[in-house]
Amino acid sequence: MQALYDVPAPAKLNLFLHVVGKRPDGYHLLESVFTLVDWADTLHFERRADGLLQRHDRGDALPPEDLCLRAARLLQSESGCTLGADIHIEKRLPSGAGMGGGSSDAASTLLALNRLWGLHWPLSRLLPLGLKLGADVPFFLGGSNAFVQGIGEDLTPVALAERTFAIVKPDVSIPTKEIFSSPLLQHSKSLAIVAVFPEHGSKKSTKLSKSRDENLAGASQNAKKSALRVELNAESCARIAGFLEIDSEFYNELRNDLQKPAEQYSSQVTQALALLESRFGNSRMTGSGSAVFATVNVAVNGKDGMSNQPMATLPELPPGWVGKVCRSLVQHPLRGWAED
Repeated sequence: MQALYDVPAPAKLNLFLHVVGKRPDGYHLLESVFTLVDWADTLHFERRADGLLQRHDRGDALPPEDLCLRAARLLQSESGCTLGADIHIEKRLPSGAGMGGGSSDAASTLLALNRLWGLHWPLSRLLPLGLKLGADVPFFLGGSNAFVQGIGEDLTPVALAERTFAIVKPDVSIPTKEIFSSPLLQHSKSLAIVAVFPEHGSKKSTKLSKSRDENLAGASQNAKKSALRVELNAESCARIAGFLEIDSEFYNELRNDLQKPAEQYSSQVTQALALLESRFGNSRMTGSGSAVFATVNVAVNGKDGMSNQPMATLPELPPGWVGKVCRSLVQHPLRGWAED
C-alpha cells in the first residue's frame, strides 16, 4: 500500500460534561457522553521510504508540532518502523472549539499509518499511544459513541439515537487552564448508569441515578468487583440528547460544568448560547468551549418530533464566527481499521 486518501477525522460533542472529582496530580475527573458528528477534517497519507514525516497544510497553517505529527512520530518510534509519510491535512474543524479536532486528527493518523506501514497493530496497542497524546484521542480510536469517565480514558460504548445538531463556534478560543482554575467551576455528583451482572448470569440494569454506590446496593461482592459496565438505554439516551425537562432531578441537573467559567472568560460564548437558544429552544457548550450547540430534533416519548422548532438552518452569524448543521454518527467511519 503506497497511499491512503480521503481519511476522515470527525468531531465530537459533549452531550453533557460533569466534573465529579479531582486526582492528587491535579487532573479533574469527568463524566460525559461523547457523540461523533459528521463535521470532519480530511487527511491524505503517502508512504515514504526515507523515514521522514512531513505535514502539508491544505488551508490555514497549523502549529509546527501539532498532534497529527506527534502521533506519527510516536507510532514510528514505538513500532521501530523505518518508513515515513507525507501527511496532507484539509482542516475544516475550527480550532479551540472543544470538539476534539486535533485529537481526532491524531487518532486518524494512528489508524491510517498503522495500515499504510503494514504494522497491523490491534486497537489494544494503539489505545495507550492515544492516551499519551491526549485524553480525547482514545475516544476517536475506539470507534463508538461513548460514556466517558476519568480524565477521558475510561470509555464505555453507548448506542445513541441519531440527531441533528446546530453548532456555532465564536471567534474566540478559551485556554483550558483558565476554565479549570476558575472559581465558577461547578462540580456534580457522579451520574453513572450502572448495569450489574450477578454470578448466575441474569442482567439487572438500574435507572439513571446520582450515585454509583446507590446503584450497587444489594449486589453481590463479585458483581461489584468484576461485573460492572456502564449502559445507557434508548430512553435515557434520547432524553439526554434532547435535553428534555422531565420530572426527574437527575435530568434537570445535566449540564456542562465548564460553561459558566467559559462565559465569564468571553461574552461571545454567552452570545452564541443565546443565539441558538432563541432559534432552537436549547443550547449548551461542548467540552471546554468555545463552540456551542443545540439539538435541532428533540425526542418526545421516544419519538422524534420537531416540537414547533424552525427548520435546521443557522441564524446569521457575526464576522469571524463559523457554524454548521450536523448529523450525529452511529460510529466512527474508521471503525474496524484496527482489530479489537
